[in-house]
Amino acid sequence: MLSQAREPDTATRKPLLQRTGLLVSAAVVLSLLAGGGAVLLVQDDASGDGESRPAAPAAAGTAAAPAPVSSAPAAAEQAGQASGTGEGRPPGCRTDDTDQAVPTRSPADLKWMIYQTDLLPASPTAGPLKVDGPVWSCFARTPLGAVLALHAVSSRMSSADWKVVTEKQVARGPGRDAFVARRTGLPDEERTGTPGSDGNFLGFRILTASKDQVTTMLLLQTPDGKYGAASASMVWEDGDWKLRPTLSGSLTESITQTGGTEGFVLWAAGQKP
Repeated sequence: MLSQAREPDTATRKPLLQRTGLLVSAAVVLSLLAGGGAVLLVQDDASGDGESRPAAPAAAGTAAAPAPVSSAPAAAEQAGQASGTGEGRPPGCRTDDTDQAVPTRSPADLKWMIYQTDLLPASPTAGPLKVDGPVWSCFARTPLGAVLALHAVSSRMSSADWKVVTEKQVARGPGRDAFVARRTGLPDEERTGTPGSDGNFLGFRILTASKDQVTTMLLLQTPDGKYGAASASMVWEDGDWKLRPTLSGSLTESITQTGGTEGFVLWAAGQKP
C-alpha cells in the first residue's frame, strides 16, 4: 500500500511527481507505485490534510461499467476557474460530437500513438485529429474525446514540451498560474526506450461528465504487473478540451494504488503504431 505520510522537506531528492503533485507520464506515475511505499503529494483532497488516499483493492482481470456520472455543475465553475464554454472550433478542426454517452467499452476505431515511451490511446473520430509536434489537439466534445485528450496532454508534463503544451492545452486561470510557477525550474525528463517499457495505460473510469467538464480516473500498470490510478479533469475551452489544474497547481486530483482492473473500462488492443 502507499504510505500516507506527509511530504517531507527533502523534496528535491524525489521523482518529479512526488515533488510537485503533477500528473505526468505513465512512467513517472508507475515508478512511484512500483515501489509500494512512495509518498505522494495530492494537493486538494476532501479532508484538506494533503495526504494521498489508497483505493480499496479490487479483483484483477475484470472490467466493469464506470461509476454513475454526476449531472452537477462542473467543479471548475464552483471553484471560480474557467469551465470553458467557447463554441468555436480552431480552423480545420471538425468532429462528430453527437455521442454524449459515457463509454462503457473501448472505441471500435481505437488506435495507439507513441510519445516517448508512452503508448497513448487515440481515435480517428474522437481525436486527436490534429498533430503539431507535441501538441495533439482537435478532440470530440464528448466524454470519450475528453478521456483521450487527458492522456495526450498529461503525458507531456515531465518533458521539455510542457511549456508549449501548457500554453495551448491547460485551462487558463489561477490553477495554471500555480502549476507554471511550480513546474518552472524543475528538470525535464526525455525518456527513451521501447514504447510501453515503462508501464502502460490500461483503461479509464469517468467520474463526472458534462459537455463542459469531464473528470476521469486513468488506470495504469507497472512493468511488474502492479496497478495504479490517477484522476484529473478536462474542461472545454476555446473549442477543445484543456487540462484543468487544481487551485494549488496540481494536475492530479487523486493518485492511488489499486488491486486490479475492476470498475474500469479497459482499452482494446486497437491498431498498433
